[in-house]
Amino acid sequence: MMKYNIRGDKLKVTKSIKDYIEEKLDRLNKYYENAKDIECKVLIRSKNNLQSIEVTIPLNKFILRAEVSDKDLYASIDLVVDKLEGQIRKNKTRLKNRYERVEIPEMSLDFEDEEEENFSIVKRKDIDTKPMDEEEAILQMNLLNHDFFVFKNVDEECVSVLYKRKDNKYGIINVK
Repeated sequence: MMKYNIRGDKLKVTKSIKDYIEEKLDRLNKYYENAKDIECKVLIRSKNNLQSIEVTIPLNKFILRAEVSDKDLYASIDLVVDKLEGQIRKNKTRLKNRYERVEIPEMSLDFEDEEEENFSIVKRKDIDTKPMDEEEAILQMNLLNHDFFVFKNVDEECVSVLYKRKDNKYGIINVK
């Protein structure tokens, strides 16, 4: 059984909610060798009639994370567990291949997978980036109607990736 750190943001976590979350997340224990050594972090939020649940499971070599919003909190909990299980199943082969020589003490990748998805790059694009500031990059991204934009950031003196967040604000990743 994993250890759970469940907290609410603008929402009281009742015993029944906590028990339901733990019961549903216990479904993931079959994928772990030593589930008792793993701490699962759960954050529940309520905003604009939507109930969101964010689950983060930090492991030694990687982090499992999923977030789901729905009008019903219990539906959100079900969906986030399905999403996490889907991530584990979908990436099983990639994880096995990547960490073939390196042991992942907390994961057990010896389970049957219904269907293996082929991950392949279907398009490759070379771009010439011109130096610009962040404000111009936002303008360019919006003119192109894209969700992200790569540019040479004159303010930070690096390559940056500008992206549109779910809340319609912007985020930036600087590559140093």
